[in-house]
Parts: sequence; C-alpha cells; structure tokens
Amino acid sequence: MPGVAGLQEQDRSEGAAPSVRPPAVAGMFYPAEPVQCQRLARQLVFGEESAQRSLGRSESPAPSANWIGAIVPHAGWLASGAVAGESLRTLAAALAEPPDIVVVFGAVHTPIDLPLAALDSHARWAVPGGESTVARELGARLVERSDWFVVDDRFHAREHAVEVELPLIQAVWPRATVLPVEVPLIDDSVELGRITAGAQQAQGARAVYLASSDLTHYGPAYGFAPAGVGPQGLNWAKDNDRRLLDLVRRLAADRVVPEVRARANACGGGAIAAMLSACLEHGATRADVLRHVNSFETLAAVAPQRPVDAVGYAAVVVG
Repeated sequence: MPGVAGLQEQDRSEGAAPSVRPPAVAGMFYPAEPVQCQRLARQLVFGEESAQRSLGRSESPAPSANWIGAIVPHAGWLASGAVAGESLRTLAAALAEPPDIVVVFGAVHTPIDLPLAALDSHARWAVPGGESTVARELGARLVERSDWFVVDDRFHAREHAVEVELPLIQAVWPRATVLPVEVPLIDDSVELGRITAGAQQAQGARAVYLASSDLTHYGPAYGFAPAGVGPQGLNWAKDNDRRLLDLVRRLAADRVVPEVRARANACGGGAIAAMLSACLEHGATRADVLRHVNSFETLAAVAPQRPVDAVGYAAVVVG
C-alpha cells in the first residue's frame, strides 16, 4: 500500500451527516446565475455556436459506436466548453440507456502531495441551478476493498476539474449519480481505473467514465516554452498534444503517465490513464479524437489573444 501520510479520512458511514459540496468556481469558470448556467450548459452540449462547429474537428465525425468513456477539458466554458460538450453529446448519442453513474476522473490542481486517488465525503455536489448526487455506495466499495483510494475533501474543496463538468453532465444525464475521483500523475493510475471498473461491474450499474483534463499548457504564463514564444511555439504545443492523443487512440493506457511526465502534455495524465483503463476493462477497442484545438484558437472570435500562451483541449470518445 502506498504511503498515506498527511491524508485525511472522512467518515462515509451511514450515520454520518450528509453534506453538500458548494460550488467553488461558479462565476469564474462558468456562469453563477442558475438560469444562465443551465441554459448555456444545454447549448454547449446540444447546440454549439456556429462559429465553433468546424474549428479543430476531425475531417469525418466519429461513426456510431459503443462509447463508454471520454476526455473532457475543464477550462472556462468560454474557452473549452464547446469541446467538452461535443464529447458528452457524442457519448450520450451512443448509449441505449442513460448511465446510472458518471465516474469523473479529474486532474489534481491542489498543491498537496497525493499518492492515491482522492474521493470526497459529500452526499451531493451543488452547482448553480442543480445538484448531482454522489455515488457513495461505489465510493465506499472502492475505499473498503482497495488500498488505492482515500477520502480527503481537501482535494475537492477548491478543485475545478470535476465541478466545471457537472452542469454539462446534468444537462445530458439529469438523473445520473456522479463519482468525483481526483487522480494524481502516478504509475498506478491504470490500476485505479481497472479497480474502479471492476467495482462498478460488481455493483451492476450502468456507468460511463470521463477524464477531465486539458492538454499542453504552453507559454510564459505557464513557465513552459521550450520552442520559444509565438506561433512556432503554439504549433509545437499542438504537436506535443498529438503525441499524447496518438497514445490515446491506441488505447495505450500504460504509456500515458510516462509520456505526460516526459512531455508535460496534459494536466490530468493520471485521469486519462485511469479512464482508458476502466474502458478497457469493459472491452473498449477504439478511441476517436473528435476535435483538437487550443485556447488561442477557441478564443479568437470572442476574446482574441496574442499568440503567446495557450492551453490544448481535445474531445475524445472511447468504446
């Protein structure tokens, strides 16, 4: 079992008082006003802005398949919401029935050492205009039957990687429960995904698996500019993204974490590896990249930026 020094176990027992995790980044990453939040979430999932329809999209849309997983970016909706919406829309269209559980493997931005995957103790997560019920039974099963999960609310208190996806998930699957899982960039990410899928299968619920991750964070603002500053640097960053996306296409879950460590081409490399591994446990045989863009491109029509700093985003489905 990995070391767990400093990690805090919260009480998940039936006698513990249920709690609601309040929104932490509403009004910054997405709208804080409930009606506006719900309206925009539906728009991003079911009807994009016309100017965004072809930007960065693959030459041919993914044909119908048994998609069970996806990569969804987690930047502000203005920059990446349409990309996340495309992943969810494509995933939902492939399902004969909506999922009972949406497992969200998230990137970790909290600056505390985390050698395990972090669950939370809350009964529900609130976002403007709605709440998502947490799949506490599945979470308890993971904690009780595995040494790879811990309950620690510190990693969820201010984290945006899961939160920004919740209004979008509520728009497409309003009755689904969610399981927020913060996954650090650790070698055991593949095992975490495998264990999660096994626990879900034993429970017998229908599930889908999301990896909430952006791609290369490039430029002086991120302290990462190995190819210089300017258009040539942003082109290098997109090529850097493509290295990782090529592994995702090949379902090479075990190569994702080493690649991200070496090339810094995702903030949620552990989350991506866990999602791919979970999907492989369900028999996944393919992954399609629906769209690959960066924030310089997505913001060009609404908030133009200088070609200095950019973050990569991809819509990917797995099944």
